[in-house]
Amino acid sequence: MKRSPDHDQIVGILLAAGRGTRFDPSGAQNKLLQTTRQGDKVVVAAASKLLAALPQVTAVVRNADDAVAHELAELGCQLAICPDADQGMGVSLVCALTQRRHAAGWVIALADMPHVQATTIAALAEALKQGADMVAPFYQGQRGNPVAFSSKHIAELLLLGGDQGARTLLKAHPLTQIEVDDPGIHHDIDTSADLKAAV
Repeated sequence: MKRSPDHDQIVGILLAAGRGTRFDPSGAQNKLLQTTRQGDKVVVAAASKLLAALPQVTAVVRNADDAVAHELAELGCQLAICPDADQGMGVSLVCALTQRRHAAGWVIALADMPHVQATTIAALAEALKQGADMVAPFYQGQRGNPVAFSSKHIAELLLLGGDQGARTLLKAHPLTQIEVDDPGIHHDIDTSADLKAAV
């Protein structure tokens, strides 16, 4: 049987298909396209960290023609189109996993978390390579994002739906904790004030 080209790879998955209505209820401003204090667009900063740490990144977007998809494709992300993204984060995640189900594992990141360090992502991937099944970063004792799963959990991950994402799995199985010096794992962009906050 021919093996998938990413069979031995830890693949990055970037969830970038949300509407971000808390940032701008009118929908006029997409929070992922706003500029951080460091001068990068939110989604570009988040994707760049994944791409710096992992050989392949699949980004989930709402459609292939919008500005977010364009930014991600330009960076070199593979796109997973999820027209049903409004049903919740779990649906978006399944959309990406269906494309990359043969990977050795996945680091699942959020596109509205631009301050996560590439070293944190690399540490999660390394933990999977060393045999961990489920990994999360901790900063000052508090769990953050992204999270990582080995291929052992693919069946459960593909059953996810709604807005819970992988949270239910994190509660149901032993979790490998990695302490990181990275406050960015707790900082997402929900409001315009978050763009200006120091991390």
